[in-house]
Amino acid sequence: MPDANVKAEAPPQDFIREIVGADVAAGRHGGRVVTRFPPEPNGYLHIGHAKAICVDFGVAADFGGHCNLRFDDTNPVKEDVEYVDSIKDDVRWLGFDWGGREYYASDYYEQFYDFAERLIRKGSAYVDSLSAEEIRDHRGTLTEPGRDSPYRTRPVDESLDLFRRMRAGEFPDGAHVLRARIDMASPNINLRDPVLYRIRHAPHHRTGNRWCIYPMYDYAHPLSDAIEGVTHSLCTLEYVDHRPLYDWCITQAETGHQPKQYEFARLNLNYTVMSKRKLLQLVAQQHVTGWDDPRMPTISGLRRRGYTPESIRDFCTRVGVAKKENVIDIGLLEHCVREDLNRHAPRAMAVLNPLKLVLTNYPDDRTEQMDVVNNPEDPAAGTRKVDFSREIYIERDDFMENPPRKFFRLAPGREVRLRNAYLVTCTEVVKNSAGTIVELRGTYDPATRGGDAPDGRKVKATLHWVSAAHAAPGRVRLYDRLFTVDDPDGAAAKAGVEITSLLTPGSLEELADCKLEPMLASAPPGTRFQFERLGYFCVDPDSRPGAPVFNRTVSLKDAWARASARQPA
Repeated sequence: MPDANVKAEAPPQDFIREIVGADVAAGRHGGRVVTRFPPEPNGYLHIGHAKAICVDFGVAADFGGHCNLRFDDTNPVKEDVEYVDSIKDDVRWLGFDWGGREYYASDYYEQFYDFAERLIRKGSAYVDSLSAEEIRDHRGTLTEPGRDSPYRTRPVDESLDLFRRMRAGEFPDGAHVLRARIDMASPNINLRDPVLYRIRHAPHHRTGNRWCIYPMYDYAHPLSDAIEGVTHSLCTLEYVDHRPLYDWCITQAETGHQPKQYEFARLNLNYTVMSKRKLLQLVAQQHVTGWDDPRMPTISGLRRRGYTPESIRDFCTRVGVAKKENVIDIGLLEHCVREDLNRHAPRAMAVLNPLKLVLTNYPDDRTEQMDVVNNPEDPAAGTRKVDFSREIYIERDDFMENPPRKFFRLAPGREVRLRNAYLVTCTEVVKNSAGTIVELRGTYDPATRGGDAPDGRKVKATLHWVSAAHAAPGRVRLYDRLFTVDDPDGAAAKAGVEITSLLTPGSLEELADCKLEPMLASAPPGTRFQFERLGYFCVDPDSRPGAPVFNRTVSLKDAWARASARQPA
């Protein structure tokens, strides 16, 4: 497992680290740095969470502190052990370790309840008997103040009695809520007597049926931070307006410890949605095969597709920690994985749309083993032997019977190079009764073993190939972007349509008759390769012995890198 506190080389300084550094230098919190990564276990983590993980764990590591993993499990209806387990797997896979500091908001339910009774006795909270719809109606708007609930002046003893009876299960869902008494005229709508507790007769994945009232996230989250001794509560910008409520809860509950909340820009990627609710919709409506579908922006989906934890951490470092929202080009993420896989992924040859080429002057009973470099970027990777024989497969797209002027690959009468093998020339095209090309015939030049001609003649194309006699069968899945537009959320809202109407038709193409280099047949799931000339591919968990399935991680083309290279220095 990677080091528990993995961080990219020489991480750029950012405003969060400047704040934490100043606090440490001033001796605040006794010089301690305690952060936390606090996911709600109501879905799988996505690439946006990966940035938060890198920030939360990275900042703690940079200042010799520690980061807690805490599940803010306050909604039993939407939460599940499956999500808890997946979150832990994703954090570990990214290379971080919480060192046994695994906590749950549900660990503190009794303390939350005691704090709530304290708020009631102080006059800082009251039991409200309005319906949810009536509470929304009383709340006001962004431009108009809210109106007091008729129960806002309910006596303390009456609220305390009702709250205890709520806990005892005497009332149905929705009969009462506990609300903070703050300011219904506040310009910050989050301070207009927010709900702190609601009745919910539902079993919890950890506490079972012991509770029928559950704290709201905005109440449980700051108190959990205070209980755990968190010093720096790092979150994204959508929580800026929640910060006054965060501070109010901690102060009014008299927890004895005051964490400080700081907000940074969340990660937004084009052609992607980051809402767990919308991702759940894609899963539930079977637009994808599951949370780990390689088209999904979930960490488990990226992992299955073949992304590496190193590339994702590198991406998060390059994106940086900003104060202002922006949208990141998904090309940068693809660039980061290409860079990492280029350095580390072994090369292999695979033909996805095979067309047989028979070398008529090559002996029928002969097989040669060609020396092939495993990774030109990694001398330590060494070489391997690849079988070559009379009949080989090439890509169907690498041949044209009547090529245009700038097509330099194989054509009748044209000579090309077979990578690490020979120069070959096409001499005949074989078609079936429907006129479809089913086979090519040609000759090889025995003097060009290794791919170079002794007389120095040059060819303009080099093709990959697989020996027909030795090829392993396999399936390959090619993925397109899940959405057709670069801003799915904005486009759907503007058009007044469901996000699912913007899905890319045919975003998954499965090729069932691929011909693979033999060693690929036994590669275990998760193994990554560069298929020469085609891109980077990863063995899918659907693979079985002798029947491999590969997902294309990313193509070889890197538009982001080319665009960046054109930018002035």
